[in-house]
Amino acid sequence: MDQPHLLIVDDDARIRALLQKFLQRNGFLVTAARDAAHARRLLAGLEFDLVVLDVMMPGENGITFCRDIRSTLGVPVLLLTARGETSDRISGLEAGADDYLSKPFEPKELLLRINAVLRRTPTTELRANQPKVLQMGAARYDAERGELWLHGTLQRLTATEAQLMRVLAARAGAVVTRTELVEEMSRGPEPLQERAVDVQITRLRRKLEPDSRQPRYLQTVRGSGYMLAVDGVGP
Repeated sequence: MDQPHLLIVDDDARIRALLQKFLQRNGFLVTAARDAAHARRLLAGLEFDLVVLDVMMPGENGITFCRDIRSTLGVPVLLLTARGETSDRISGLEAGADDYLSKPFEPKELLLRINAVLRRTPTTELRANQPKVLQMGAARYDAERGELWLHGTLQRLTATEAQLMRVLAARAGAVVTRTELVEEMSRGPEPLQERAVDVQITRLRRKLEPDSRQPRYLQTVRGSGYMLAVDGVGP
């Protein structure tokens, strides 16, 4: 199996060097960037499996850069932030981050988080009785390929959004509780919070609903959880 290729983006040269050395020792191919502009040039010419991005950088900050990455690329993003407040974490998730880790942190925890995000990224085998294509108005989800199309345009999904879509599609027409979604989506050392799941649901609605403010297909079932309602299925 090829080594996963990570991009580390941090303005602190000492942290870049430490993370690069640690992650290389743990089996990753690592490229480092000093700021968003440097990272953007690397992303234009190289393929990465995950970006580890510091939030507090001079010039373009990590939240803004994460949002820009998400508008053009599907690569997973893990944010490093010195701010541990819930509002800051939610801001990162709303910008499209797949996970976040507050500084200071143990390198081993970063390793666990990286592996958790990477495990959410590969496609999983379909169950024999699971429909391969789900139709939701102008949206179409190909479960085998993990692709979501809206009006014929392929929607870029984060690793977390893709995993969430797979879970809901596998149980289309049935209610999936928030607790079940948290369990399905949590792969790190601490569980994903229900509020974080709600943020990802909101982001996913923007990519499949005619009007995300009045969801027709990714429905909230009050007091229970969520349900993916479909117009039709295909082989």
